[in-house]
Amino acid sequence: MNKVVLEVKNLTKIFSGAFSLKKMKRGKSTVAVDNISFNIKEGEIVGLLGANGAGKTTTTQMLLGTTEKTTGKIKFFGKDFDKHRQSILQEINYASAYTQLPKQMTVYENLLVYAKMYQVENPKKRIEMLLEQFEMVDYRNKDVKSLSAGQVTRIILTKSFINFPRVLLLDEPTASLDPDIATSVRKFLLKQQQKYGVAMLFTSHNMAEVAEMCDRVVFLRKGKVVAEDTPEGLAKTIKHCSLRLLVGDGLKRLKVFAEGRGYQIKVKAREAEIMIKEEEVASFLNKLAKHDIKYSEISIDKPTLEDYFLQMSDEGKK
Repeated sequence: MNKVVLEVKNLTKIFSGAFSLKKMKRGKSTVAVDNISFNIKEGEIVGLLGANGAGKTTTTQMLLGTTEKTTGKIKFFGKDFDKHRQSILQEINYASAYTQLPKQMTVYENLLVYAKMYQVENPKKRIEMLLEQFEMVDYRNKDVKSLSAGQVTRIILTKSFINFPRVLLLDEPTASLDPDIATSVRKFLLKQQQKYGVAMLFTSHNMAEVAEMCDRVVFLRKGKVVAEDTPEGLAKTIKHCSLRLLVGDGLKRLKVFAEGRGYQIKVKAREAEIMIKEEEVASFLNKLAKHDIKYSEISIDKPTLEDYFLQMSDEGKK
């Protein structure tokens, strides 16, 4: 059974309100992360999802030690992060599409600095291997300032693997990447997971990517964990599927029929999309035939992780 490599228990972060000289008091405090708990096992990829402001970034910053927690426990490899910060940081790493690198330094110089920080043996060999893996060998001697956003993202990912991390925190790791490079990066991440047992905490707004990469998903809303399951399990909680029909005759009748029975329907040109429970589809189609509504094409789109994300985000606004 895989060991737990990251344990988060009752983690909370409260930001104090700004102090007002005029009123001589602080404003209202903000609870950014509210008593959350989860864990990650060796070789597991866990998605941390939620709308903007849900607490994902603050959680990641606390796991890195760049933001001080208010209360709670963080353990890596069974060791308390507060007591063993230095040794733990040697075995984890972080990549974000929004990380800034020294722009006047070359790609190789940047990576060499990180390799020395992590005391990597034979750093030149490690850097060359990673540059080849991320298809950046030809850019090794170029200044970072001359790179595109996608190229910088690849260098940041290269940096995140420099120390053979056991746990990797990834924030939008394929943002700014072309689709073919993004596919290559995902394959590399999965290979590291399978070959070396690297565990990952993965945030992304690309739900298809999360569904492909993640074993489990922890969903945050307003700083709280509101759901935890596999991507498939979360998608299945959405009761309605999308029934699409290319209507040849009876489009107006279909609209009246669907709305009269409480179904949500969207019509564009000759295509109609009806939100309906999957178990009601057969009965619905039989009734269309009785109303002489004819269609030439039909498709049924089952709920996805993106549908779940949108539903949970909408509920959070209420």
